[in-house]
Amino acid sequence: MLNDFYAGKRVLVTGHTGFKGSWLCRWLQRMGAQVVGFALPPEQVPNLFEAANIGRGMTSVSGDVRDLAALSEVVAEHRPELVFHLAAQALVRRSYRDPVETFGANVMGTVNLLEACRRVASARAIVVVTSDKCYENKEWVWGYRENEPLGGHDPYSASKACAELVTSAFQRSYFGAEGGPAVATARAGNVIGGGDWSEDRLVADIVRAAAQGKPVLIRNPRSTRPWQHVLDPLAGYLSLGQRLHETGQAHVGAWNFGPMEDPLPVGELARRLVESLGHGALEIAPVDPAAPHEATALRLDCSKARARLGWRPRLGIEQTLTLTAAWYRGYLADPASAVALLDTQLAAYEALLEGEAEVA
Repeated sequence: MLNDFYAGKRVLVTGHTGFKGSWLCRWLQRMGAQVVGFALPPEQVPNLFEAANIGRGMTSVSGDVRDLAALSEVVAEHRPELVFHLAAQALVRRSYRDPVETFGANVMGTVNLLEACRRVASARAIVVVTSDKCYENKEWVWGYRENEPLGGHDPYSASKACAELVTSAFQRSYFGAEGGPAVATARAGNVIGGGDWSEDRLVADIVRAAAQGKPVLIRNPRSTRPWQHVLDPLAGYLSLGQRLHETGQAHVGAWNFGPMEDPLPVGELARRLVESLGHGALEIAPVDPAAPHEATALRLDCSKARARLGWRPRLGIEQTLTLTAAWYRGYLADPASAVALLDTQLAAYEALLEGEAEVA
């Protein structure tokens, strides 16, 4: 199981100060891994990394993945066995405002991470986290499989498609030999959960507005997204990292990690979250003809991960919303409880993976 495998392993996480990175680092700490993180400082206040004091249980290095020298120094010093590359500019609308930052972080950041790992002999498994938005979106009703064409209308989506190409090129050019590091990409859906305060994110916007007694504006209520709780794709990343480490080249390539249910429209998810929180209000924003393009439909086919990794999502949308709302209610009542809230939900999810209990 994951706990036995990661105990004592040297693990590097880029982007460890972000929402997903903080959850991943806390989970790795609980499993006894020797965790090193490399990322820029958190942008928002509050943020999960500082609220839950994630840096206390690991080596946290402040740096930019666009800086090859700094990243290479950390990799050479700490000699990670496994690497999870999460550092990115992760917001679609921000990518329209700053495409240079987006392509720099998401494309050259990936190049630098893989180049830094190429220079050391320690790395056995590298998981590059991209996005479900790396696919050329046809707005169709069935899920994208890993062999579908890559693309991207907006700078963020295109940058993630580029990161996929970069990873594939490094794998085939440098890492393909038996005994070399095994490299894979992970494509997850729209991840939600407690502790996300990122700008322009639906759950974070709802929680902020509810705490201030204000309604939140919903831009695209009919658009659908593959919503999933943060722990489901993280379990997929960890399982993939383990398989890459144990079996090498047999598990390289791209992997989808999406939800078990059909995607919910944005408006319906927002309504259910407000209901779970117990307070808040929604308003539908007027249509803005000048607004940047955003996809209206997106689904993932995760058959490959289920068949070859034995991974499946454990949390349905109702459980996801219940856990998310419970985390924010607990934190807003007592901000000092952030790490306890993480640990409680992680312990329940670990028990679920072990088949010992249901997450309620």
